Amino acid sequence: MTMKKIITFICGAAAALACFSASGQEKEICFADPTIFVENGKYYLTGTRSGAPAGFTVLESEDLVHWSYPADRDSMILRKGEGSFGDKGFWAPQYFKDGGTYWFTYTANEHTVLASSDSVFGPFVQENVGPIDGSAKNIDSYLFRDDDGKYYLYHVRFNKGNWIWVAEFDMENGCIRPETLKQCLDCTEDWERTPNYQSAPIMEGPTVKKWDGLYYLFYSANHFMNIDYAVGYAWSESPTGPWTKHPASPVIDRSIVGENGSGHGDVFKGLDGKFYYVYHVHNSDRAVSPRKTRIVPLIMRKENGVFRIEADRDNIIVPVYNM
Repeated sequence: MTMKKIITFICGAAAALACFSASGQEKEICFADPTIFVENGKYYLTGTRSGAPAGFTVLESEDLVHWSYPADRDSMILRKGEGSFGDKGFWAPQYFKDGGTYWFTYTANEHTVLASSDSVFGPFVQENVGPIDGSAKNIDSYLFRDDDGKYYLYHVRFNKGNWIWVAEFDMENGCIRPETLKQCLDCTEDWERTPNYQSAPIMEGPTVKKWDGLYYLFYSANHFMNIDYAVGYAWSESPTGPWTKHPASPVIDRSIVGENGSGHGDVFKGLDGKFYYVYHVHNSDRAVSPRKTRIVPLIMRKENGVFRIEADRDNIIVPVYNM
């Protein structure tokens, strides 16, 4: 790719994901459904974006605050029509490295897709273009490898609402084992379905971590346009449940972080050894989009053998774009 084309793509992508801060001096990052991958002393951020070209772009940082495009590279790590499935609705990506291969799951046309590359910068493509499971619509994927080498795909399926499901995943063939499909959670708590935006019940945006032998499932509830969009978590002794919702939930909501529509992100371990949650919020009290990206440290302490997790509300990070 020529330098002129690289500059064109970078400028177009910057316009699609940058929002002016309140001071007007910096541009805040505007990825919805964000995820952060950490490797070799750097953070890599991607997420749902708007604008052309359709697909996903990546930013990098060393401090979580200041972000820029990779130098002398096309920032588009996956692009519509170039070895990728779908022509619309490119949502909710996730990096997953296994051995020397970088995997990338995402949603397109309301189907979950798996692509690969030999570089964190992509391009992520498929040899055989298609979704993981074309039998039914499914979104918001999270690929997890357990200590015993088994893989699991957490994702969202529709049935008069959005529900998180899990299935064993055949990594070699890139497909789920349908006989293992199992719904993870039901909408049971008041905070998971508030009246501020009328919708079917919604539980989405899963992330799963294994700490000290227990599995922790982070999820978002309510419609993303609801000011009460929020993040909670549940724990289990098995990657397929049953799951016990933790009473500390919600961990992230507008009363905690001070901004509406806070949710749908990912947990990652920082270079300082601490865990963080990256998420999006509404653009303002009056507008939902473009949604802005936020990062918050997690405070974790054991209670009766299970982690009680809270957001460090006093140290929320507002990531900004370095021109």
